[in-house]
Amino acid sequence: MHVLLIEDDALVASGVAAGLRLHGFTVDHVGSAQLADAAIAASHFDVAVLDLGLPDEDGMSLLGRWRARGVQMPLLILTARDALAHRVAGLRGGADDYLLKPFELDELVARLHALLRRCAGRSVDRIEHGALSFEPQTGDVWLHGRPVELARREKTLLHTLLQHPGRILSADQLRDRLYGLGQDVESNAVNVHIHHLRRKLGPGIVETVRGLGYRLGDAR
Repeated sequence: MHVLLIEDDALVASGVAAGLRLHGFTVDHVGSAQLADAAIAASHFDVAVLDLGLPDEDGMSLLGRWRARGVQMPLLILTARDALAHRVAGLRGGADDYLLKPFELDELVARLHALLRRCAGRSVDRIEHGALSFEPQTGDVWLHGRPVELARREKTLLHTLLQHPGRILSADQLRDRLYGLGQDVESNAVNVHIHHLRRKLGPGIVETVRGLGYRLGDAR
């Protein structure tokens, strides 16, 4: 899952980002509304985590602008504003969830997975695709009922493809999902991960659409 973390407290942001990465998330952090606007213009994110106390614009104002513009990305407010009126206003204003600081990382992780699951129209976490089963929260993968060991970015690649069955994703889009914005990576990095995924899950799991990119294939 590609997460946009909007938090102006560098210490808090560093801890949250590190914790989410340990759970397999790709995280891009920005510290202002202006930078958040630039980030969503530059890349696709599966979910945003928004602090309300930003230095250049109140988080509720940013959320309102995004929803008015038709930005439908799921969004979780992460804030110390604990009054009932704040929580109600946040949810009514377009947030999909609201979590108070201080919080437990495991709860944040579970809530983010729940948001993604609901957006995908699934009632359970496990994703089934042919002979393949994938548990996003744990990263466990089975093929024909047998467990398959995947590296962290191989799991991210598989999850990205499973989220968008039938959709062609460019190499740049996959690179953003795997590494985040502004990461200096080798030009063939995506191809290397695709090669490993095909070797472990079968050559048909990732289809190459010449000149356009890649899409989810069969799991047999």
